[in-house]
Amino acid sequence: MASYSKLSDLFPIQSQLDYALEDATTQEEKENLVHQYLHKIDERDDLIIPDFEEGLEWLNTDGPLLLRNELVKHSIYLAFSFFFISADGLVVIGVHSAKFPNEKVLQNVRSAVLRYDITHPVVNDSDARLWQELEVSCWPTLVVLGPRGNLLFSLVGEGHREQLFLFTEAAHKHYREQGLLKDHDVGIKLYRDSLPPSILSFPGKIAMDPSSKQLAIADTGHHRVLVVSHTGQLLHTVGGPSSGRRDGNLSEAQFSSPQGVFIKGDTVYVADTENHLVRKINLSEGKVSTLAGIGVQGTDKEGGAPGPQQPISSPWDVALGNAGGDIVCIAMAGTHQIWALFLEDGKLPKGSDSKKGTCVRFAGSGNEENRNNVYPHKAGLAQPSGLALAPTEPWECLFIADSESSTIRSLSLKDGAVKHVVGGERDPLNLFAFGDVDGKGIDAKLQHPLGVSWDEGSSLLYVADSYNHKIKVVDPKTKQCRVCAGTGKAGNGLGPGFLESSFNEPGGLCLGEGGKLLYVADTNNHCIKVLDLQTKTVSLFPIVVQQEVDSVLTTATSSTPAVRKLPKLPKSAPVLTMPSITVSSGQSVTLFLKLALPTGTKLTEEAPSFWSLSAEGNEWLLEGRAVTGSISDLSEPISIVSSIPAAPASPDPTLTLDAWVYCCLCEGGACMMKAVSFKQPLLIGSTSQEGSVAVMLEHAF
Repeated sequence: MASYSKLSDLFPIQSQLDYALEDATTQEEKENLVHQYLHKIDERDDLIIPDFEEGLEWLNTDGPLLLRNELVKHSIYLAFSFFFISADGLVVIGVHSAKFPNEKVLQNVRSAVLRYDITHPVVNDSDARLWQELEVSCWPTLVVLGPRGNLLFSLVGEGHREQLFLFTEAAHKHYREQGLLKDHDVGIKLYRDSLPPSILSFPGKIAMDPSSKQLAIADTGHHRVLVVSHTGQLLHTVGGPSSGRRDGNLSEAQFSSPQGVFIKGDTVYVADTENHLVRKINLSEGKVSTLAGIGVQGTDKEGGAPGPQQPISSPWDVALGNAGGDIVCIAMAGTHQIWALFLEDGKLPKGSDSKKGTCVRFAGSGNEENRNNVYPHKAGLAQPSGLALAPTEPWECLFIADSESSTIRSLSLKDGAVKHVVGGERDPLNLFAFGDVDGKGIDAKLQHPLGVSWDEGSSLLYVADSYNHKIKVVDPKTKQCRVCAGTGKAGNGLGPGFLESSFNEPGGLCLGEGGKLLYVADTNNHCIKVLDLQTKTVSLFPIVVQQEVDSVLTTATSSTPAVRKLPKLPKSAPVLTMPSITVSSGQSVTLFLKLALPTGTKLTEEAPSFWSLSAEGNEWLLEGRAVTGSISDLSEPISIVSSIPAAPASPDPTLTLDAWVYCCLCEGGACMMKAVSFKQPLLIGSTSQEGSVAVMLEHAF
């Protein structure tokens, strides 16, 4: 068997270069040092690494890649992480070695590739074979290889952007000058190109303003924030569809993978994660502004500068709290801390006075740990990703979903103490104490929770236990944790009850309707689900998109009707073609829609039913008329009117009336969506008449 090298063989050699680079003062001097290093290391034949194992699962390629085959005569950059910096002119390969069992599943790897917009090849090394053979020690580890599959450089941990570019550019130039490189023609086949479009893409977090009942949704994969009514009507779209960084009017603002949102009145606070910013959306003024961050990832773990001058790192969630004045609490996942942005002058517990606009550390040493402490700066967190405020006594704290320690923690707003609630274990350095167990305190086990929501009325905390694909509920008084909803397997089912419903890495949640409903951002299913906590039923939350219709055929004085961006009719939906009816120009056609629900069901208020009228190729039939409407009562037929103009453009158009009905069992249980489509052909006579022609469109589901 061939003898291969590991990273420990490279470290003594590269350390000499690292020390020399620390003393270098100019960029030219650094580049010369790297070139000398490359000439020296090329003389060695003992730094070859093993090839990729056969049978591994690959994404974004036409097929498996091999170092000794497709990748020969390339410089290669391996990244043992899902967060990458692409180096132009190199082949970048993501080697996915999982920490959590959930991360080993190919479908979940696919979801991560889509979520983080990864466009280079990724191999799912689910058993961590290459990780073990190279003796990789932590995430992320970046490895740069030469065209022989030989080790050149390795970087461990985050914050090596400058070194990475220096090394990869030097290696590319070095081997190009020797004629050892060829233009890479690795077959790229992006997984994202095979998927249909959807209204939401990996929604991260969701929040509700209890006064207006408006919801803010972080549509993370589309790089935007949506504001919708509690019935699903889309009110505002801010950002998207591509990533960017721009303040200004709602129509021109840009975000990059926003995660956390908090809405109060006409203000939405946003954790703009990949831009490393905290943003503010002012809906009444129609403006987006930056409150904190400089637009690039920072390493500062103290803070104290005015917000727009303060570098921050991967903010993942935001919540509005109070520390002598209003503050925006920030889950700073990148530095494993909780920060505070002061909206007014104030003072943090065990902290000094801070002026309005200051952005400063609240809790967390910056070490990635599961360490609790009465002194907030001595506590250790591990990628805090979700926040929920419990503002009243006896709680007066911020609950934290601490994802990498798989725990729920609390941060006191009175004295700053960081305490354990559930999950994890007593050893603060053990970040592998995860699982799926109901229980009390450390006996309960979670797997990478990302979201929390506090129910003030019942004093219960709801948890998005993301990698267990469950929603759990915690009583912080007794520290009891139990499953609320979810089968524990990734899926997209709706019942008949909570425990028979399935989710796929839910990332955020919020309570509404006075604690009666729980809205869940079901991230990998690209949807919002609604849990009725009284009837124990789960339903989809429809987002109704209003947009202008192309008005080529309308006059300048007529109003352009609005239509919904409709879901596709399911294949099971009946399409009923009605007998033709004769009408004349000048008359109107009244369609009476009469629907009957299945026995024992009722309309679902949280998922509003609706109808849509269309006339493909004959849009003049809809001029000035409503083309969509809600269905809230089926006791009487719904009337929908269309008028025949004096000069019809066609003698035999067809009206199409589609209906989507959401209903649940009356006694609680399964919820379902039903749909039907009616085709009503018209024969328009040559003579003009007045009056109306009525037709009944009737269907029982």
